[in-house]
Amino acid sequence: MAQLHTAERVSRNDASDNYVFQRSILAYHHAAGLVSGDVLEVGTGMGYGIEVIAPSAKQYTTIDKSKAYDASLPENVKFHQMEVPPIEFEDESFDYVISFQVIEHIKRDKDFIKEVSRILRKGGKFIVSTPNAPMSLTRNPWHIREYNATEFRDLLSNDFSHIDTYGVNGNDKVMQYYEQNRKSVERIMRFDVLDLQHRLPRQILQIPYDIMNRLNRRLLLKNNNELTCSIAMSDYSIGAITEHSFDLYFIATK
Repeated sequence: MAQLHTAERVSRNDASDNYVFQRSILAYHHAAGLVSGDVLEVGTGMGYGIEVIAPSAKQYTTIDKSKAYDASLPENVKFHQMEVPPIEFEDESFDYVISFQVIEHIKRDKDFIKEVSRILRKGGKFIVSTPNAPMSLTRNPWHIREYNATEFRDLLSNDFSHIDTYGVNGNDKVMQYYEQNRKSVERIMRFDVLDLQHRLPRQILQIPYDIMNRLNRRLLLKNNNELTCSIAMSDYSIGAITEHSFDLYFIATK
């Protein structure tokens, strides 16, 4: 069996991640059409967004709590290892801050939002995505919390003057995969007769969840190879939030 890597770090090189990867990369491509000047990314992850965003930025700074991103970087890109909050930059240092699928992992989410506002210049924008809680199939113990659209807007509205709200949606092909995934997860969760996913501390559940999530993705790939591999970025879109939006994609202006 190939080495297991955490399902929270989506890889472009693992076919079982394709369903999630294509949705993740869309967030960067959409942001690339909006950003300019000095751009900060919070949450480098696997680094696949760098090549998408860097050409649109004068200076692109990307930070992550994990060890330094060791791939070669374009001249206008700098990596810093940093756990947030706080965000260790001066006031009004950036024109844009982007952060995709990160805030659900941050314990002090209100402090994080305040820090983003602090380091943005007046009129600067925070482009942020996070899972849409109603679409989650089970508790994810790696997430400290998940938000619905109202909760997320309320969180941002404390520190930003204007918020544009969008959802990341999938077409029929994506929804077909989602339904197969839902049924697979339901089969697995039948064994949790004591509802331990909600009773146990999330830290205890993280590794078992991660292993089961990874194995489930690979089983879906094996059973539905053509469907899994055929999903492309174009099968997702950013538009009005619906009851089936996978992610919340908000643009908050300072």
